Amino acid sequence: MKVIASSSYLAVQASLVLVLILILQEGAVNRTMAATISCKAMELSPCAVAIVSAKPPSAVCCRKIKQQRPCLCQYLKDPNLKKFVNSPNARKVAVTCGTPYPRC
Repeated sequence: MKVIASSSYLAVQASLVLVLILILQEGAVNRTMAATISCKAMELSPCAVAIVSAKPPSAVCCRKIKQQRPCLCQYLKDPNLKKFVNSPNARKVAVTCGTPYPRC
């Protein structure tokens, strides 16, 4: 009976270690991805029509918004970009593309 309890305990411990490793690796991947993204507002140019005219965003626009999402807070700090990124239409585009609007 003690052997079974000991085996179960070891299995639980091994599972916890595995989960911890996976969580730590995911955080490292996210940091690496954020570091490799080039924050260039011009990358969002496929979204200009949707933001300015309230037309539905294109697939290219949605892809670019998802790629540039880590940069949106930086764009909100720029007085020249803030009015576009913070506009009601920009928020609609983000929602339509399935990209949560950032909380900065």
